Amino acid sequence: MSENRSVWRDARRYLWPSAIVVPLLPFVSYGIVARTGLQGWWWLTPAVVFVIIPIIDIFGGDDVGNPPEDIAKALQSDRYYRRLTYLYLPLQLGGLVLGAWQWADGGLGWAGRLGVLVTIGAVNGIAINAAHELGHKRESAERWLSKIALAPTGYGHFYVEHNRGHHTRVATPEDPASSRLGESFWRFWPRTVAGSLRSAWHLEMSRFRLRHRNPWTLRNDVLNAWAMTVVLFGALLIAYGISVLPFLIFQAVIGFSFLEVVNYLEHYGLRREWTGSRYERVDEQHSWNSNRLITNIFLYQLQRHSDHHANPIRRYQILRTFDTSPQLPAGYATMIVVALFPPIWRRIMDPRVIAHYGGDVSLANVHEPARARLAG
Repeated sequence: MSENRSVWRDARRYLWPSAIVVPLLPFVSYGIVARTGLQGWWWLTPAVVFVIIPIIDIFGGDDVGNPPEDIAKALQSDRYYRRLTYLYLPLQLGGLVLGAWQWADGGLGWAGRLGVLVTIGAVNGIAINAAHELGHKRESAERWLSKIALAPTGYGHFYVEHNRGHHTRVATPEDPASSRLGESFWRFWPRTVAGSLRSAWHLEMSRFRLRHRNPWTLRNDVLNAWAMTVVLFGALLIAYGISVLPFLIFQAVIGFSFLEVVNYLEHYGLRREWTGSRYERVDEQHSWNSNRLITNIFLYQLQRHSDHHANPIRRYQILRTFDTSPQLPAGYATMIVVALFPPIWRRIMDPRVIAHYGGDVSLANVHEPARARLAG
C-alpha cells in the first residue's frame, strides 16, 4: 500500500513542471523567429493554448484519483509545488519585457505584432491563475507575489474581490463573477469587469471605514496592487517609449479577459438556494468541474474547483474531485474556446444546467432576458 502511495506521489511530481511550459513559449517563439525570420512563429503560444492542449486533452484521459489522506499533509507542506507557482512569475515578467521590446524594436509586421500581443496576453492571463493560487494562502510573501503576478494585466483588485467577494457570493445573483444561465460570455464580460472592480473598491473602503482609518494609503490592497502596475508600465514606457503603450493596454485586456472567460464557465447557471435568511453553504454542487488530466496540470488543478471553494487554502496538489460535482463535457482549454461562440455554448451547456436541476429552471441562476426562452 505504501508503495502505491509513493508511485501516486512521484508520478505527479514529474508531471507538474508542465505547468511552466506556457510562460516559456514566448522565448521559444523569439528564438525561432530570430533564427528563421518567420514571424508567424509568434503565434506558437496561442496555438498551444487554444488548439494543441485541447486536442491532447481529448486523448489524455481523466485523472479521477484523489491524494490518499495519509500523505495529503506531507504534500500540502511540500515546497516543491509552491516553487512551481513562484517560477511562473519571473518567466511571466521576462516575457512581458520581451514582448515590449519586440513591439518597439523588433521590426515586426502586423501579423508578428498581433502574435506578440496575443502571446503575452495569454501568458499573463494564465498567470492570474498562479496569482489565484498564491493569493489564497496565509503566508504574507505569497500574497504579495499574487499581486505581482496581477500587475501586468492591471487587475490587482482581483486579489480583494476574489478572496473576499467572490468566495462569499459565489453561485448567487449578487456575484458579478458567477455567470447566469442563458447569459452569453459577451454579455457577462462587461458585467463582471465593472462589477468586480466596484465590489473590490467597496470591500476595501468598508475595511478601512470599520477601522476608522484613511483608505488613501498604500496599505489599501487595491491601491498598492494598482501601484505595481503603474510602476511596471512606467518602467517599460521609459525603456521602450510611448509606442509600447497600445501593446501594454491590449495585452492586459486579453489577459484579464482570459480570467473572465474562465470565471464564466466555472459557475455557469449554478445557484445556491436561499434559505430565508441566507444562502446555503457552498458545496460541491456549485462549481463546474473537470478531471481532464492535461488541462489540470497546466492550470494548477483549477478544474477541481468545488474543493477549492470548500477549502480555499488547500494547495493545488491535493485538491480532490467529487462524484457529485457537475462535470463539464471537456477540459477548461476546450470550453474556453466554446464559450466564445454563444450558440454552440448554449447548445452544449444549457441542457446540462437544466438537467442538473431536474428540469426546474427556477432553481438555476438565470439571466432574466433568457428566462422565457429557457422555460419554454
